[in-house]
Amino acid sequence: MREFMAITKALSDQNRVRILLALKHGELCVCQITELFGFAPSTVSKHLSILHHAHLILSRKSERWVYYRLAEKTAPIAVREALDWVHKSLAKTDENKADAKKLKTIMQTDLAVICRRQKCC
Repeated sequence: MREFMAITKALSDQNRVRILLALKHGELCVCQITELFGFAPSTVSKHLSILHHAHLILSRKSERWVYYRLAEKTAPIAVREALDWVHKSLAKTDENKADAKKLKTIMQTDLAVICRRQKCC
């Protein structure tokens, strides 16, 4: 029951769902997520914390950057089904398509440039 409640809490916010959809394109650095949505770094951090607590995403640190990715195929079935449901339900929405287009540009930009622009590193 606790796992289910954590997942539903994580999915109850539009911005967290958008982050999950963005991560469908692959692993992203926190600064890339911040750049994509234009949120304050503290807001992105809070959203990522909730998603991580629900086991929907995984993280790793490399040098000064922290990267996030979707949970792996070995995640609990509730997590895998929630991620599949989000993607199947929302992947073709106009908002997700716009986010994907913007993300493509962001992923082609050097992380150091993004960080300097955000003054985060």
